[in-house]
Amino acid sequence: MPTDSKDDLKTVVVTSGEPAGIGPDLCLALAGREFPCRLAIAADPALLAARATELGLKLEFSSVVAGQVAPHRRGLVQVLPHRAAAPVIAGRLDAGNSAYVLEMLRTATTGCLKGDFAALVTAPVQKSVINESGVPFSGHTEFLAALTGAPRPVMLLVAGKLRVALATTHLPLRAVADALNEADLYDTLAVLAAGLKQRFGLVRPRILVCGLNPHAGESGHLGREDLDVIAPAIARAAAAGIVARGPLPADTAFTPRQLTDADAVLAMYHDQGLPVLKYAGFGHAVNVTLGLPIIRTSVDHGTALDLAGTGRADPGSLVAALELALACTRA
Repeated sequence: MPTDSKDDLKTVVVTSGEPAGIGPDLCLALAGREFPCRLAIAADPALLAARATELGLKLEFSSVVAGQVAPHRRGLVQVLPHRAAAPVIAGRLDAGNSAYVLEMLRTATTGCLKGDFAALVTAPVQKSVINESGVPFSGHTEFLAALTGAPRPVMLLVAGKLRVALATTHLPLRAVADALNEADLYDTLAVLAAGLKQRFGLVRPRILVCGLNPHAGESGHLGREDLDVIAPAIARAAAAGIVARGPLPADTAFTPRQLTDADAVLAMYHDQGLPVLKYAGFGHAVNVTLGLPIIRTSVDHGTALDLAGTGRADPGSLVAALELALACTRA
């Protein structure tokens, strides 16, 4: 990664996520590495200090405010302070801390919108406990889209050169076909193409589009969605200058021959595309939200409650998310 002068360093904010999970552990692990940026961790300072003690880490902590974050250096944790509402025990969820988790996201997002931060990186949250607190929450993607007023967020997972975007995200499989329509698919393709240009510097991105049904519907014999919904959306995108091809059978879309001529794959639903992506790079893949007015990246895994406080959590995905966020600021 290129080295910038101190005056040119971008400021990145990392939200520490579910306090009972591995998010705090991963954020502390960032302090053991060099990054060419100004790095702030949104968290409860007392929680981070306690978790560091639990992990046997000797670190320096400093509370900071937006706009006054120093260049990152190894051994230093600069904390954008928030206060957890309930006591935090590694591995034990408490719905009382859901408001704390969401407030970190609000503050960090607002800071990005104001220009205090160049990018937002998020550690994992526990959707179930947030919902149990009485706050409807389907995921970071939808929450951040609502905060920023983004009409069409697109989830993109990145593992090396493999990029997989999703037409639908966290839906029951039974609901996927009904959720697909030509207008929304066209909008998704447009956001994906624009995001690949803006965030990844691709001048003319090439998008491979998966079909919904086995064999991409086999000429309508295995379902009409590929003919009646997906193909017209691709044709409309092509007419607008977007390089997209398909629908292709999902079982062959990820073969090397197909991927050679693609910069990204658009899958129709979560578990159509992400098993391949996570097989290729689990633990080092990055979740990117396109369509937002801010840069946002995240880890490719959950809160791993059983690993919290043990020292066995792998920070690889959070490191990759931070590095990709910095790369996006330079695209």
